[in-house]
Amino acid sequence: MSSGRKPHLQLTRTLRGQLFHLTSPIFFETLLLMLTGATDVFMLSRFQDDAVAASGVVNQLVFLVCLVYMVTALGTSVLCSQYLGARQKKNVLQVMGVSLVVNLIMGMLVSTGLYVLAPQLLHLMGIKAHLMEYALPYMALVGGSSFLLALAMTLGAILRSHNKAYYPMWSALIINILNIIGNYFLIFGHGGIPRLGITGAGLSTMLCRFVAVIFLYVILFSKVSVKPPLAYFKPFPWDKIKNLLIIGLPAAGENISYDLSQVVITYFAVLIGTAALTARTYTMHIVMFSYVFAIAIGHGASITIGHLIGRARNRAAFSLEKYAIRWALVVSVVISLLTAMLGKQIFGFLSTNPEVVQMGTLILWIDVVLEIGRAVNITSVNSLIASGDVLFPFWTGVGVMWGVATLFSYVLGVQLRWGLVGIWLAMALDELIRAAIFERRWRSRKWQNKSFTR
Repeated sequence: MSSGRKPHLQLTRTLRGQLFHLTSPIFFETLLLMLTGATDVFMLSRFQDDAVAASGVVNQLVFLVCLVYMVTALGTSVLCSQYLGARQKKNVLQVMGVSLVVNLIMGMLVSTGLYVLAPQLLHLMGIKAHLMEYALPYMALVGGSSFLLALAMTLGAILRSHNKAYYPMWSALIINILNIIGNYFLIFGHGGIPRLGITGAGLSTMLCRFVAVIFLYVILFSKVSVKPPLAYFKPFPWDKIKNLLIIGLPAAGENISYDLSQVVITYFAVLIGTAALTARTYTMHIVMFSYVFAIAIGHGASITIGHLIGRARNRAAFSLEKYAIRWALVVSVVISLLTAMLGKQIFGFLSTNPEVVQMGTLILWIDVVLEIGRAVNITSVNSLIASGDVLFPFWTGVGVMWGVATLFSYVLGVQLRWGLVGIWLAMALDELIRAAIFERRWRSRKWQNKSFTR
């Protein structure tokens, strides 16, 4: 009896090891990417406050562009994972080639639009006239080079699907170091280089993106995979583009819906008052560290489950999702509890306004409940998408986000005058309801017939 169970136990340990082999580098990569943005803000703040404000507006616009590139990157990750699991080498190479070409063409078109239409787009974003002199050169460099970001996202997705997540992590580390060095010389004009200010920050960002693309491209085609032969694209595999869009559009659409919902909720915070808006802004940045591990293990589970689905090992995929959720829950709740216990000290360091400190400290305790739902959502949605079940998370997400989080943020926060507490309760309710629905969907096993390798 024990000998019969031994292979199963060994298999379980192997899968768990594979999961954490992916999760660890994705976790550190995510942290490093967060650090890159924080470093730019800090170094520009030493130059001029107006430069920080201008870069913030431009980066909001570029973030929306990233959601467009995410369509192909998400589809690439799922398809490559499933085809690799099914050992369908030709399909893997076709997806790699198609995704790189599609995101390059899309990136070039979007980058051209951001460069040429920069004044009009910045005006639509509501940027003040006195900030235009800072925003325009930054937009030309950061927006005009966004096609490099599109390529880097796709190359990273391909490498992670091949269980090589540590290469994008190393890329993020290299970029952080180069970005700090580039900012130091180009923003402040050290080493005989002219003092370029925000233009220097944009130039540093563009050069770092270029280095990232070269690094990831060389690694992919020298250490991980062969280049897709041209014969594989005659006739052109239009079905691969179709599948990329079938996966990517709903998956990215859920993220877009969430971000738009948060924009509306931010407006409600504005209606409540400046202190509420300030406390919300600080809190949103603080709680990111509570769910960064859930993001990492969710991505790791997505890739591992995609491989298992490709090998038609649905039972193993079912069990791995539950294991990933347990870890996501434990880590997220522990970090959010520690953050809540240190809330007064954290907000006391960030703000001298006693109303902001009191409000933010209370919100961090409510956020502990919110993180329970968020940890489950991140992991279960990634798992459902990895299986090919992409429409259910999209429609459910849109319905519940707007019907619960957005609507009840207004009712509780504005109408009943519960303020930011009401908004956070509505957001927590939204996360918990979606968590229950997505977990029920996973346990129903309706995702088992959605694979793209059939």
